[in-house]
Parts: sequence; C-alpha cells; structure tokens
Amino acid sequence: MGRLHLLIIVFLSVSSVTIFMPELVAAQLKTNYYAKTCPNVETIVRNVVNKKIQQTFVTIPAVLRLFFHDCFVEGCDSSVIVASTSGNTAEKDHPDNLSLAGDGFDTVIKAKAAIDAIPSCKNKVSCADILAIATRDVVQLSGGPGYTVELGRLDGFTSKASNVEGNLPKPTFNLDQLNTMFASHGLNQADMIALSAAHTLGFSHCNKFTNRIYNFSPQNPVDPTLNKTYAAQLQQMCPKNVDPRIAINMDPITPRAFDNVYFQNLQKGMGLFTSDQVLFTDQRSKGTVDSWASNSKAFQTSIHKCDD
Repeated sequence: MGRLHLLIIVFLSVSSVTIFMPELVAAQLKTNYYAKTCPNVETIVRNVVNKKIQQTFVTIPAVLRLFFHDCFVEGCDSSVIVASTSGNTAEKDHPDNLSLAGDGFDTVIKAKAAIDAIPSCKNKVSCADILAIATRDVVQLSGGPGYTVELGRLDGFTSKASNVEGNLPKPTFNLDQLNTMFASHGLNQADMIALSAAHTLGFSHCNKFTNRIYNFSPQNPVDPTLNKTYAAQLQQMCPKNVDPRIAINMDPITPRAFDNVYFQNLQKGMGLFTSDQVLFTDQRSKGTVDSWASNSKAFQTSIHKCDD
C-alpha cells in the first residue's frame, strides 16, 4: 500500500474524529457504512465526478483543494460548503477560501442530488462522505493511487469564517511553519511533503506569488531560489497590476497529472510558492524531495508509519 494511499486514509481518519463526538464518529467509520441504506453510493459519486471532469478538468483540482480546506478547519465535516447567512459569515467566505473553484462545490451538490434521487438513499449520505469519495476519485482519475474510503462522517452544520483564520498554510510559509501546522493535525514532515504534492494539479492566482517575482527583498526583487527562466515566464504571465482573475498552472510541466514531477520541478527551482520551493532548499526536507523526484514508485509505495 502506497504512502499517499495510506496517508490520505490516515488523514481522513485523524481529521474526521475531531467532529463533536470523537469516540462515536471514530467508531462509525467503516468501508461498508452504507451497505444497507445506499449500497451504490460510491458508483453514483464516481459517475457524477466523471461527468464533471468531462465538462471541465478544473473539477479535479477543485475537489482536491475543497477537501483539504474542509479537513484543516474543524475536520472533514463539509462545513466549508455551508452558506453564510445574514447573521453569520461561513468558512467558504473567509478570504482564504474565496478562491476555491465553484466546480468543487458543484460536484458535491450534484452528487448529493443524484444520491437523494434514490428513495432508499435520500437524506442518508453525508456531504462529508461524498466529498471524501469524490476526492479519492479525482486523485485516481488524474493518475494517482486508488484507495478504499472509510465512511460514516457526520456533516458539521456550524461553519464560521473565524475558525479558518490561522488554520490553513500560507504560500509564504517556511518549513518550520509548515511542520507546525501539519503537526497540529497529527501529520509529520514526510506527510506534509506528500500532501504538498497535490500542487502537481490545479492553478493559482497571480497575487499568491507575485512577491517572489517583483518585490522579494530590497537586494533581490526576484526570489533567488526561483529558476531564472521560470521567473521570466511568470513575469510574462503575471505582469504588474495583472487582472486578479488571471491564474496559471501550479505545475508548468504536467499540470493535469497527479505525479512526482512536482518534486522534479522543485529540484529545478520551479516551485510556484515559497512553501513549495522551501521543501527543496531546506536541507531538512531536501532528501525526501530528492528521493521522490527520482523514483515515482518510492513516492507511491513508501510505507506510512501509521500502517500498523
């Protein structure tokens, strides 16, 4: 079983048990949770995901990022999907979540509608489980590992933007900041590096990294850890005062594949965020990046410490 496979399973379990009643939620998680009430739930979700991907590839990174932003705030409880009201600003409207692509939300909404269209399934399947299943599907359909999803999460109906603050990694984070944040979720440095590989998919708006190509420091306007050719390309794609809606691929080489090219890019100084490139420039994490960059199988099959 691969490191990423195991890591996602552990991450789902660790993050899910933070919701309201830890012992109850932890005990409920099992692969056949809907065997009697909605046995075809995973097939239904997979069909919706496939259709969405056919409509737009953005579905893949959108679902993956939505899942991450949900789990790192209050656990994997789908509270990131809850809408704001006149009396409450929900998680989805926090500044850190405003860039979440609508196709991620739409995938969950459409899958929920397809499930509830079946009488025996109606109101039986949580949006949290739907998002967990859809995440597995988009990872696998983009070339990543397949894995079994344990189900039985409860939806969280409390969603506050204030809970997001300080709970999501920033693109400017250094290694210590990344390790501290991931450790708060029971994840170690290797886990953090593996999850960072999700940046092999998707896109970023220019304002998330323009500091690296225009005003990094008084001595170096361009971040010296950036590949010079890549930096010039970024400046062309993201000129000063660019339209904030403009976005570019996180992975300039294989932006539609879940692969280890992300790590190879870091070796070449082509990590888009500071928080990406630091994984290679900091000697404490460089070894892991080098290992996974040179051997895709090592990335996929290294055994997670929690496999016992």
